[in-house]
Amino acid sequence: MQDFVPYLQFAGNAKEAMHFYKSVLGGEFTGYARYAEIPGGEKLSEAEQEKFIHIALTIGNGHRIMASDAVEGMTAGMVFGNNLHICVFADSEAEADQFFEGLSDDGKVMMPMNKTFWGNYYGMCEDKFGINWMITHEPKK
Repeated sequence: MQDFVPYLQFAGNAKEAMHFYKSVLGGEFTGYARYAEIPGGEKLSEAEQEKFIHIALTIGNGHRIMASDAVEGMTAGMVFGNNLHICVFADSEAEADQFFEGLSDDGKVMMPMNKTFWGNYYGMCEDKFGINWMITHEPKK
């Protein structure tokens, strides 16, 4: 396993929140994408297209906080309590599958493991205790 990363979901103010965290914790933004940049993004309203599907802040010795805005029809919907996920970076697709199968057992699959448009092998689930997980494997570039 490579890493565990908290993944926060916001009701449209991810940019504001992440800039706040940067002002307090320091660091640099190391990745971001708006809904306008993804397949299907053109179907969203102009306001929704400006929201972030992903924003990453790297602080300290490579620690990350990642976040996104909830957009109706593109995410599971944001409710305070389900707006925090634990993102696990697996060393391989096989390890990702192992984690996903174990964590989703008696839980709920929200997005099955699959190759994504951004290149990762990725899935989302809720475990039997109600904790949200994002499992991903980033291929070496």
